[in-house]
This record gives sequence, C-alpha cells and structure tokens, in this order.
Amino acid sequence: MKPVQLTARVISNRRIAGPYFKLCLREASIARRALPGQFVMLQVKREDAPFLRRPFSIHSAQGPDLEILYETKGAGTRILSKQKPRDAVELIGPLGNGFSLRLGSRRPIIVAGGIGVAPLVFLAQKLSNRKGLALIGGRTAAGVLCEKEFQKTGFSVTIATDDGSRGFHGRVTGLLERELRTANPDRQIIYACGPEPMIRRICGISLKDKVPAQVSLEAHMACGIGACLGCAMNTKHGYKRVCKEGPVFDIEELL
Repeated sequence: MKPVQLTARVISNRRIAGPYFKLCLREASIARRALPGQFVMLQVKREDAPFLRRPFSIHSAQGPDLEILYETKGAGTRILSKQKPRDAVELIGPLGNGFSLRLGSRRPIIVAGGIGVAPLVFLAQKLSNRKGLALIGGRTAAGVLCEKEFQKTGFSVTIATDDGSRGFHGRVTGLLERELRTANPDRQIIYACGPEPMIRRICGISLKDKVPAQVSLEAHMACGIGACLGCAMNTKHGYKRVCKEGPVFDIEELL
C-alpha cells in the first residue's frame, strides 16, 4: 500500500535519558500497516524553519499508536522535543522497505549501536517467539538504550560500552565476534543498525563467518519517497535509494 500524509496527535513525548526522547503518536492507519525497519517523514517546523521533513525510524507500533525514539541533535529535533500531548504533527508513512522476517530456523542476533536501537525494538517485538539475542552498544553506560524493552520481548541482552563503564569493554562488534566463535553460523542471522563504522565491521564479520545479515542504513533525506535521489548509494546492483529500496539492505548488496 502507498504511504499517506496524515496529521497525528501527540500522546506523550518524554525524555528517557540525556538527549534521548520517546515520542508516542496516535495515527492508526500508519501504525497498523508499519513493518519493522520502515520509517516516517515527520514535519517538525514551526513557521518557516526547519523547512524539510525529518526521517525517523518507527520504534514501535501497537494498536493505533506508534513510537519514535530520537536524539536531540539539531534545530528540528529540539523543536520536536517541545511537542506536548494533543499537539498535532504532520507525517508521511510508512516508508521504505523493512527487515525480512523470513529467517527459517536461524536464531536472530540483533546488534544495536547507540540510537541504532530505534528500529530494532520493533523488530524484536515481531520476533518475540524466537528467543533471540540482543547486543547493545554505547559509548558509556548512559548511552545504552532500550535494554528493558528488548528483555520484554524475550531476547537475551548483552551490553558493550566503549569505555568499559558497563558490560563488555569495547565495541559491540567485539561482542558479536565473541558470540560467533561458539555459535553455529548456519543457525544464526544478524540484524543491525548503528553508525557507519559499526556497519562496515559487521559487513566484514558477516562475510568472513558466512552469517547472513540485514542492516538498516542511515542517510540524509530530503523527500523520503525516492524522488530527489539525495540518498542514493552505490551497491553491487547499481545505485539504490536508501529511502525507497532501503533503508534495510542485505549485507551482500553492499560494496
């Protein structure tokens, strides 16, 4: 079905840690059609700026409500953080291609770096009967997000922090490598979202250990519907748009 442009009502908008907020919107037609990995383009402007909509992963969708997890980084997200219950927000969605849920008998291993947890909680909710593993990374203990949300889905959770303030001391990709040393690669599948260096490392791990992987990529988007070509990236099969053919790609497609 085609994405639609609608006005949603803010149910709640609360700070969960530091610069991170969770926005709950009531918009049943998008919430009920959304798939893990898809996103919405949200209009956060007041008066004339910021002009463009912003892309946000769908963090969760239950009944008529959808949630967005975001980090306040610029003018748009600072304005968004001021939205109050009953405020109106314009959005287009659901957009893009999400994660494939056809994993056969493989165990899902979710790898999240920082705000990369945003689309992966929704995925874990859909895979709650698979007894998967969630590896969550952050620069510090304060940057580890959504541990309880993953646990509620039945996933086992292991933490990594760059500074060693909690859990495994090192990158979350180091945790993944440790896990795969003792796991049967034929029985695993990786789902990941996070900063580009993390995705690059997961590409290497996936190809070396022959473990299939799907990754959600981040990109600057002007339109979110494939018209402007601003998020086009080169793949093994030519140029593809992160907003249209992605944001989720099989690891084998990526250069």
